[in-house]
Amino acid sequence: MTTRRRTVLQGALALLGAAALAPAARAQSDGVRAIFWGGQARAERTFAVFDLFQKKFGTAPVASEFMGFNDYWTKVATQTAGGNAPDLIQMDYRYIVEYAQRGALTPLDDYLGKTLDLGDFDADQIEAGRVDGKLYGVSMGAGGFCLQVNASAFERAGLPVPGATTTYADLAGMVGDFNAANAGMRMLPDGSGNEPALENWLRQRGKALYTPTGELAFDTADAAEWFTLWADLRSKQACVTAEEQAISTGTIDTSMLVTGRAASGFTGVNELIAYQALVKDKLAVSNMPLAMAGGKGGQYRKPTMMWTLAATSGDKDEAVELINFFVRDLEAASLLGLERGIPSSAASRDHIVDGLNDLERQTLDFFANLGELLGPIPPPPPAAAGEISLSLLGTLSQEIGFGAKSPEDAAAQLVSGAKDILARAG
Repeated sequence: MTTRRRTVLQGALALLGAAALAPAARAQSDGVRAIFWGGQARAERTFAVFDLFQKKFGTAPVASEFMGFNDYWTKVATQTAGGNAPDLIQMDYRYIVEYAQRGALTPLDDYLGKTLDLGDFDADQIEAGRVDGKLYGVSMGAGGFCLQVNASAFERAGLPVPGATTTYADLAGMVGDFNAANAGMRMLPDGSGNEPALENWLRQRGKALYTPTGELAFDTADAAEWFTLWADLRSKQACVTAEEQAISTGTIDTSMLVTGRAASGFTGVNELIAYQALVKDKLAVSNMPLAMAGGKGGQYRKPTMMWTLAATSGDKDEAVELINFFVRDLEAASLLGLERGIPSSAASRDHIVDGLNDLERQTLDFFANLGELLGPIPPPPPAAAGEISLSLLGTLSQEIGFGAKSPEDAAAQLVSGAKDILARAG
């Protein structure tokens, strides 16, 4: 592996259990190490910021590696369990509680107002990085989930591009015209195993994935209705087949949207730039489909990702300097743009706004245009929420798609299995 580790790594092990996340000592390195998920476009922007940091401060090169989202967590869990975690770990909101409570991360409170300056940060983005009252994560940008659509495909069919009032039923009603105009492409991916799509749908109906105390907040009837919704979309050929969906490994380049199998995808709004770089048709972002006409949107702002500091880091001071540089330096802000979301720093936002292109302005304007569809951020998910999402929900979704389980049976197994996982992790 090269010094910069600019390769996309494939995880070979199953996700390690939460109990394996206990930190162990490691030898001090000769430079900061960092790990993050994302595609090539994100990697190049990130490498440019690391190079700028080295140039300005005369540090050793930042050794970094990146990979797709699903493989990423296997890699991070393996490194953390072995006491060899990189100094900086790009962290998702759904995992920060698990890693913080297992002692795998270093609290950053002692650095605030010193090495780490979050004085002009959005308050909600700072709070999102706290676990049990301590700051563990620094938001790299505000974002949220959206329905990213191939606008050209809808235009070819003479259909309206999905927007603020589009429901799942509306999409189902467009199937005939859409498929007739877009041979070989379905309107939707199979979102039945997509946790953000499920959470959004639950929030629209006044529910949630988890309670503030970390218990399951939906029941078997909710899960059965969700799985049935997607079974109906699958039967109407509104979404891709189970065989096609199985091709996606969680990376942008294997997504149904980029491979041309679907005209939409459930993505982070900040990912529009990366997707458009790989798709010739015109893309756009919209709110997630509504569960019912006139319903609430279920959307919320969350950190797209956070920098966290490993408990085993031998270069804590320099690593925190790099975090601060990443989120506060104006030259770094120009290099990063909106690829990781809307900067949490007011100064960084103001610095880049005039140079944004039309595509980037869609990202910036997304939340401003949501209106009443935007709600408060839920509490961080409990430990083992990632296992429920990747291992349980995803597996049951595939089993329904391949005809091995009914929506009702899978719903019962989702709820009972999720409760078992939460109990073991508690």
